[in-house]
Amino acid sequence: MSTPSRSRACEPYTQGVAGLIRREDIAAVRERARIEEIVGAHVTLRQAGVGSMKGLCPFHDERTPSFHVRPQLGLWHCFGCDEGGDVISFVQRIDGLTFTEAVEYLAGRTGVQLRYEDGGPTRPGGEHGRRQRLIDAHRVAEEFFREQLLTPPAQIARRFLAERSFDEEAAAGFGVGFAPAGWDNLLRHLRGRGFTEPELIASGLVSRGNRGIYDRFRGRLVWPIRDVTGDTIGFGARRLSDDDQGPKYLNTPETQIYKKSSVLYGIDLAKRAIAKEKRVVVVEGYTDVMAAHLSGVGTAIATCGTAFGPDHVRIVRRLLGESGDAAAGLMFASGVTRGGEVIFTFDGDEAGQKAALRAFGEDQKFASQTFVAV
Repeated sequence: MSTPSRSRACEPYTQGVAGLIRREDIAAVRERARIEEIVGAHVTLRQAGVGSMKGLCPFHDERTPSFHVRPQLGLWHCFGCDEGGDVISFVQRIDGLTFTEAVEYLAGRTGVQLRYEDGGPTRPGGEHGRRQRLIDAHRVAEEFFREQLLTPPAQIARRFLAERSFDEEAAAGFGVGFAPAGWDNLLRHLRGRGFTEPELIASGLVSRGNRGIYDRFRGRLVWPIRDVTGDTIGFGARRLSDDDQGPKYLNTPETQIYKKSSVLYGIDLAKRAIAKEKRVVVVEGYTDVMAAHLSGVGTAIATCGTAFGPDHVRIVRRLLGESGDAAAGLMFASGVTRGGEVIFTFDGDEAGQKAALRAFGEDQKFASQTFVAV
């Protein structure tokens, strides 16, 4: 077996949240992240001789396994599509991440404390430590909301779902929950799990008023919003009662981990189908994504309270496997595409038509073909 080159392995540093990640920390991530475990979460691997494992390639269709992993070397290679690399490059490909994002993701999984050239070593209270605490708070909050959906006060939420043909299994599959009425139900639960007031405020799960902090989401149906790796980074909440004077949909505010201009609902569920089918279907909201996926359209995603913009384009292009901006422009100008499709699907009312036109305004940033279905 030939040894594939390691993706950017020879670079001494890579740009991260707090600066340049040190080369020795990147090496530590490679060493600690067991490639057979990371790949094994996506590919069924079987022994194929001494020091080698094989399975069906996740990056192209095949019936006979040609995808090989060599744990001792920390490398993978597919003889069918001739792709290969190390554990970092695999995470990049499978999750549509940049090199830096993949390193930081694996560091979080393996417990490596990344050091940044202009930020010094990360500490529990540092940039990476704070991010992990916010991720943990959202994980606990999601568990709380999902448990609440099964309680008697959540009957109004269950009825909302049932009227749209979403049963209990569908709700569980998308992590849908219920934020109970009251000012501090989630607040007390998170405090009981050891989260501090500054952490809760930074998470966006609570709001601050004249009388202190209180739950941001109350008496609403709640959808967890996840990043491409599957971490919950925010929530979208739908009004259920006419007594609720708030907006119809209320989302998490901007936080360290939630940037609405680069968040796509359903991306964690759709990423593999998008990469495989080279197609993205952009719909309007959470229930649209659920309905599409349950109907067999596994490439459906939606923005979260904002128009489809340049940051969303970059994420989708990574998953489609498109090249850089200059190359995309040349391919578009010459009429050459990679065969990918981006389909914007919106309601036929005036608001939906305006949303479609705004979204289609980004079409020249794709190398793939773009369509609007109203």
